[in-house]
Amino acid sequence: MDYFDILVSILGSTIRLSIPLLFTALAGLFSERAGIFDIGLEGKMLAAAFASACVAYLTGNPWLGLLGGIAVSIVFSLIHGFASITNRGNQIVSGVALNFVAAGLTIVLGQAWFSQGGRTPQLAGEARFSPITLPGVDLMRDVPVLGPLYVNVISGNNILTYLAFAAVPLSWWVLFRTRFGLRLRAVGENPGAVDTAGISVTWLRYRAVIVAGFLCGFAGAYLSIAQSAAFIKDMSAGKGYIALAALIFAKWKPVPVMFACLLFGFLDAFANFMQGKAVPGIGEVPVQIFQAMPYVLTCILLAGFIGIAHPPKAGGVPYTKER
Repeated sequence: MDYFDILVSILGSTIRLSIPLLFTALAGLFSERAGIFDIGLEGKMLAAAFASACVAYLTGNPWLGLLGGIAVSIVFSLIHGFASITNRGNQIVSGVALNFVAAGLTIVLGQAWFSQGGRTPQLAGEARFSPITLPGVDLMRDVPVLGPLYVNVISGNNILTYLAFAAVPLSWWVLFRTRFGLRLRAVGENPGAVDTAGISVTWLRYRAVIVAGFLCGFAGAYLSIAQSAAFIKDMSAGKGYIALAALIFAKWKPVPVMFACLLFGFLDAFANFMQGKAVPGIGEVPVQIFQAMPYVLTCILLAGFIGIAHPPKAGGVPYTKER
């Protein structure tokens, strides 16, 4: 395998591994732009992955599995909203609690329902989202450079992959070109001014966390019924936290969020490729070093190497209506 084939293989893996990060980071974007910090992205993604796998296994329909994952993720979002918006609780504590609940509940229910150590049974092919072959693959196959990229990187992905990238410009349009987006950003910066204008801060923030739950549902469904063929214990593997790091790295902007998620996906893909490979002049390096690279980069970026990242001014602060 020559270097170009290796690059194409890594790029294909980069796309596949960045999709759950992208959905989750966009979910955090809507929530945090409205002033609600959401550490619970990890838990919502994990719960959605479990629900999607269960529903897809029982019905044999991946679309119903996706709807099940979205529904469960939105329920988790509403719980977070009830704790942090209605009851003005600590948003960080609420999010962390949801992560613990999801991590424990998915194992307990998985063992109780399927008796497979917390995982779900293997899904049949028709119960998963299958790869889609785009038009022109046969014509492009023999074209130098562009052909392999089109055939192996752009084509051959499942529908959720294409929806993830379509969600980026759609999120930009919603946030920066619609009345809802303007109000959403305003409530994250100055909720008092929004309230003075006669707009419900509570309802706006609830809508933001519902959108976050909706997108996390896609991320979870991708993990269990698109990228994999079953739910596995703790299969989110910290992706919710990496998505939060990508969101901060991108300074809460949709297009930079996409590139940040692709960067983390590339590091993950490179770590997978380097398993068992020898580094020239060094020899075989323990795979754990490469697996730690995304997390090391997260620490480096958040240590201030991205410049000053200013979160929404009202982020994490419960709003109390003035009498």
